[in-house]
Amino acid sequence: MKTLRVAVVGVTGAVGQEMLRILEERNFPVGELKPLASERSRGKKVIFQGEEIPVGVLQRESFKGIDIVLFSAGASVSREFAPCAASSGCVVIDNSSAFRQEEDIPLVVPEVNPHRVRDYKNRFIIANPNCTTIITLVPLKPLHDYGKIKRVVAASYQATSGAGAQAMRELEKQVRFYVEGKELVSSVFPYQIAFNLIPQIDVFLDNGYTKEEMKMVWETRKIMEAPEIRVTATCVRVPVFRAHSVAVNIETERKITQEKARELLSQAPGVQVFDNPERRQYPMPLYVAGKDECFVGRIREDISCENGLNLWIVGDQLRKGAALNAIQIAELLLKENLL
Repeated sequence: MKTLRVAVVGVTGAVGQEMLRILEERNFPVGELKPLASERSRGKKVIFQGEEIPVGVLQRESFKGIDIVLFSAGASVSREFAPCAASSGCVVIDNSSAFRQEEDIPLVVPEVNPHRVRDYKNRFIIANPNCTTIITLVPLKPLHDYGKIKRVVAASYQATSGAGAQAMRELEKQVRFYVEGKELVSSVFPYQIAFNLIPQIDVFLDNGYTKEEMKMVWETRKIMEAPEIRVTATCVRVPVFRAHSVAVNIETERKITQEKARELLSQAPGVQVFDNPERRQYPMPLYVAGKDECFVGRIREDISCENGLNLWIVGDQLRKGAALNAIQIAELLLKENLL
């Protein structure tokens, strides 16, 4: 089997570490790994396939001889270094928001729009969507194919993992300090996150929505190739370590009964139906963390809308919402002989 020279940018962060685990788990054909991070990680090492590998400091010249680069750093890092990697002949899969809205850069969820990976040749960059968008659209795609979605109303309950490793540590520290009777200090989040909800993720825009909420609007339309879909969202940070949850209401042109929805979803790739109200069975972050699928439950017809349907969707933000989706894109490129 052909092996590839793979670089991971931001390798010491939460998503970067998850990328290494998934590359190993899925036996991705890594012939050579080049872990990269900022100056702060100088001297650190990562373990991959039983070997300790020194972390290199990210530079513009870091990509020579590399076949594929997985970016898991912030948007500013991607904007500066992803074009350098692309100009070196690498295929870039970028997990940040830097390129998602650019028309000539594909925004890909393999279960939803796999054909778009071929468009990477425009600029040799493929964008990985927002974590909540990915987790929401994997189950919505089969419903859209059957009934054509007209409108989406989403309320997300997003884990601290979405804000990175430091955010997860802040939640853990605040819970510990609460139990010990110590003062709770917030540095990552604007308010205490332990035992609290924060109805703001990212900055507010002029229309009153946050940037995170508008990402779901913009990205849904682009990925589904349906600019006419009306989307509204409210995104909330919750005191959970891993796995985002989304309460979704859709309106479709063709009615979808709850029985038909369960049938469609049970056959969809990347989806796990877990929906038995009589036994109190429904997806929860506690059980979905560490899983690859998007779990769907609380499937029911909307009693306020003739062609409405309600869903409760939960997915691991670090895996399907970030690292796994990026690696699935890389696998798709291999399958299509595009590397």
